[in-house]
Amino acid sequence: MWERHEVETSLLLADELHFGRTAARLHLTTGHVSKTVKRLESRIAALFERTSRQVRLTPLGQRLADELGPAVAAVEASLRRAVDAGKGVTGELSIHFLGPATEQLVLRATTHFAARHPDCAVHLQAGELGTSATRLRKGEIDILVASFPFPGARNGPVLLAEPRVLAIAAAHPLASRASLSLDVLAEVPLIQLPDEVSREFRDDRTPGFTPSGQPTLKGPACDGLSNILTTVALGRGVYPVGAHFAQYHARPDIAYVPLHDAPPVTWGPVWLPGNETARVRAFVQSAVEANPPGA
Repeated sequence: MWERHEVETSLLLADELHFGRTAARLHLTTGHVSKTVKRLESRIAALFERTSRQVRLTPLGQRLADELGPAVAAVEASLRRAVDAGKGVTGELSIHFLGPATEQLVLRATTHFAARHPDCAVHLQAGELGTSATRLRKGEIDILVASFPFPGARNGPVLLAEPRVLAIAAAHPLASRASLSLDVLAEVPLIQLPDEVSREFRDDRTPGFTPSGQPTLKGPACDGLSNILTTVALGRGVYPVGAHFAQYHARPDIAYVPLHDAPPVTWGPVWLPGNETARVRAFVQSAVEANPPGA
């Protein structure tokens, strides 16, 4: 009795109560929408009241929309699960994340993913840069949510871009500045990362030269966030981080001073090109949808 496009059109019109907006959502003309609704009403009864100023549901139209909407949603969900199962969005995913900012991104993504793909279990774990990177390359992790750049892997869509700040001992004279330039790294020791960390990432976080071409002053090497922050607090070096550190790693012995000429720190999913399964693609899509700009 009903065609699928008639159901879709009537439900969208019941939601929008505006022929123009309904047509835009369906990528059709207003006349096409009007004809579809009229054909449907000719077989049932009046579902909409139209005036020159507004569109309203009749009592029958309202009841039909209330009963039909959930039923159609359930059918679409069943079809989507069937399609996902056919594409391989089942089984398990191992997701590691680095830091509290990425934890929030991953939690929102996982909730969204679980609603769409209930047959795929997601295992989350907080990790450290060195060990998680190694496990990713060995195929033990499907996706790592971390800051870019991450060479040797697909750097997925940017989920978070934040200003770069300098972690510096609170007692240091520069800690009271409103902002600093990257050129200050020629004057204060810059904490170095271990050789196990990729050259691309080290060049981004611990560059060898300032924007004006001066060599940066090399400080002690540290492995792991805890050691880096302890070294900063002791006044033995500074380290550039994302602005979220001021919230999640606030402590009285460390100040976070904005770097006004530094590029933002970007975060998102990374995965091996050879491990780009339907599960991985579906999770990345969920991460994008669950973390819109400004979320």
